[in-house]
Amino acid sequence: MPEKKLSFEDAMKRLEEVVRQLETGNAPLSDSLALFEEGISLVRRCSDELTAAEKKIKDLSADETD
Repeated sequence: MPEKKLSFEDAMKRLEEVVRQLETGNAPLSDSLALFEEGISLVRRCSDELTAAEKKIKDLSADETD
């Protein structure tokens, strides 16, 4: 699933699906590694988006106090 076109919320939902699939332990090793790689990519993407949102909130809040 191409993460670049997903909204933040859809990326989080996909991450939850990936985690559920990995937790079952039923996937072959190669599939598990691919899922893990996708999960790491989704975590990084979501983390980056949250960091950007936090910075924007801080910047907007700072503008209000000036």
